[in-house]
Amino acid sequence: MVKKPETLSREDRLAAKLRENLKRRKVQARALEGEDKAALPKAPPKS
Repeated sequence: MVKKPETLSREDRLAAKLRENLKRRKVQARALEGEDKAALPKAPPKS
């Protein structure tokens, strides 16, 4: 399905870059979420 880089249209190249960026941002968000949970535990609600 993936063509050679020379033959990809502009839209195909942009779509591929967007997919790569989305994957990278998801990984980054998961890593940050894990750090937040370990570093800052939720305080119990005040009553």
